[in-house]
Amino acid sequence: MRWRKLLWLAPVVACGGVAVAVIQPPPSGPKAAAPIEGKGEMKPATKLPITQVVLFNSGVGFFSRSGEVEGNARVDLTFPETDINDLLKSMTLQDLDKGRIDSVSYDSREPVARTLASFAVNLSNNPTMAQILTQARGEKVEVSLPPSAGAQPVTVTGTIMSLEKQKIPAGKDAVIEVEVLNLLTAEGLRAVKLNEVLRIKFTNPQLEAELKRALDVLALSHDTQKKSVSLNFAGEGKRRVKVSYVVEAPVWKTSYRLVLDKDGAPFLQGWAMVENPTDEDWGSVKMALVSGRPISFKMDLYNPLYVPRPTVEPELFASLRPPTYSGGFGKDKAGMAMDGQPGMPAVMLAPAPAAAPLARGGARAKLSDAAPGEALEMKQHAQNLGRELSQRMDMSGVSSSATASQLGDFYQYLIEFPVSLARQKSALLPIVNKSIEGTRVSIYNQAVQPKHPLLGLKFKNTTGGHLSQGPVTVFEGSTYAGDARVLDIQPNEERLIAYAIDLGTEVIPQYGPGSSAITSVKAQKGIITTVRKFREVRDYKITNRSTTDRVLLIEHPNRTNQGYKVVETAKPTEETAELFRFQTPVTAGKSAEFKVTEERNLSETIQLSNQPDDRILYFIALNEVSPALKAKLKEALTVKAKWDAVRTNLQQVSAALQAITVDQDRIRKNLKETPKEAPVFDTWLKKLSDQEKEIDSLTAKQKQLLADEATTRQAYEAFLGNITE
Repeated sequence: MRWRKLLWLAPVVACGGVAVAVIQPPPSGPKAAAPIEGKGEMKPATKLPITQVVLFNSGVGFFSRSGEVEGNARVDLTFPETDINDLLKSMTLQDLDKGRIDSVSYDSREPVARTLASFAVNLSNNPTMAQILTQARGEKVEVSLPPSAGAQPVTVTGTIMSLEKQKIPAGKDAVIEVEVLNLLTAEGLRAVKLNEVLRIKFTNPQLEAELKRALDVLALSHDTQKKSVSLNFAGEGKRRVKVSYVVEAPVWKTSYRLVLDKDGAPFLQGWAMVENPTDEDWGSVKMALVSGRPISFKMDLYNPLYVPRPTVEPELFASLRPPTYSGGFGKDKAGMAMDGQPGMPAVMLAPAPAAAPLARGGARAKLSDAAPGEALEMKQHAQNLGRELSQRMDMSGVSSSATASQLGDFYQYLIEFPVSLARQKSALLPIVNKSIEGTRVSIYNQAVQPKHPLLGLKFKNTTGGHLSQGPVTVFEGSTYAGDARVLDIQPNEERLIAYAIDLGTEVIPQYGPGSSAITSVKAQKGIITTVRKFREVRDYKITNRSTTDRVLLIEHPNRTNQGYKVVETAKPTEETAELFRFQTPVTAGKSAEFKVTEERNLSETIQLSNQPDDRILYFIALNEVSPALKAKLKEALTVKAKWDAVRTNLQQVSAALQAITVDQDRIRKNLKETPKEAPVFDTWLKKLSDQEKEIDSLTAKQKQLLADEATTRQAYEAFLGNITE
């Protein structure tokens, strides 16, 4: 008998993101087959309580149910419809004692619009009566109309032909639009106004039934109850089984209490806030809180998905097109597809991060109603949970294949006692309770508070674990001192918090006189680069009017990306992308000042060929210019003087030609108006002739000067292009 193949693949994120896949082997024979729904007897459903909860900062939770089943068993679970997609994506089943997983069934759901479109009358998009009747054209209907005075209602039977809109009078100078149903009756065509219809009934029983079924589908789509999931296990005798899955869950949050004392070290207490949003009580569950953000997403696996297909019309032989072919997919040497064996989909095993170590220093408060004699057993629960979360999931009982690898750094808090939390309830769980290293400081930032610094604490995370972001309530001894907020803090990382305004200390920032000076002048192929150094000074004047000494942290803008660097100032104690933090002590009742000096260099380039003589003379006069460069610049002025002389002569010749041209125009006008017999006519004619000779001479001179101007200009530009110092 050919074996029935069953592939069960269900990835799950657990204990810091462990991902596993369960591959169910084929059954060993007909006796191993367990009855599934509709195929045999099945015992009443077995209940599997929640025994382990792992909550993540990424908005998901890992839930594990475990218990015993006997023989062929069924486990019925219910989930909100919104969790079905996550369930299908992550659920993992384990039959730990030589049993096997037979099948999983769940309430499927067809998209409502697609289901409604399959009926004879499509009720999608809330159709009107006219739209429903339009869909039923050609069907026979019975239409009840209002009676006339003292008579019974009139019933008209006919076949729907069409619907139209007509305008009818409605009072003086007014019309309204009504919808009219056109029927083919035994007496002929009849028009019925829909606004006068009392009742319409389809005489076709099949169409009437289709309409009722469509309404039933709409009613079911409004059902917000839970969806059922049935798990079927097959085997013999009593066995341990386990069901794990990842679904959406509220993000667990943290809040801290920080106690400051004049004599002792700061004391930090941390609380985790967890919620049970389910409709099931958590009774003595093992709980872990993971501080990490594994990637988690939603995917629609619950709704049936359909791929749109193109509509292809049949072609005649005469219109066939020459076909085109693409290359085939790669094959391995055995001839199998590269992505898996024939008939079996490839199994992708997700990389799985190992669990982080148990958070040290967590409070050991009792979280359930355990008797004193059960303390040792509860302690063993926490140790077992730690081993479970730090090891790969045991998949014994089924034929499985899984790999695990380190992926990022996660930190977790293991609650040492089983937690009991009623449905729709929340709880505060202590996770940190120990002293930390810290120093009191005052933090001044002009953008935060322009006059006073803030009271704060510079502390080091010496708790041994990761501190998640959250609010901090600060106490001075037993008195409330203020609120602060921290972001995620790694072990041994230092961080600042500020919780109040330091009214005893005042800071006045003042800008000192700025300065600028040229530091270097260099030439490269006729381009002079000038480097100018700008200096800015900010003077922080500090007054400590309190009775205690202060350690002041001054937060100064970090403008390194703008070219500034700090000079002649004490090295900052800390540097961030946005700020420098400078530390300075201020004695009680005294004043002090702290100066921050910054410099930056700005470069300016000038093309010498485009500059007048005074610009070149400016560089010659600069002390920062080397003697060799000054000599070349002076020689450049000599070469430029030759070019300038030629340009001056050229301008004079061009001006003379322009003057003669204007005078000739005047003479020609006079000759035109003067009779040839007049004595002055010959005088003007002779002058015009002499000017023509002068024009010829000036034109030749202009041509020569143009050539000389080009030669001297090229000589000057070539000289400038060779200046490099």
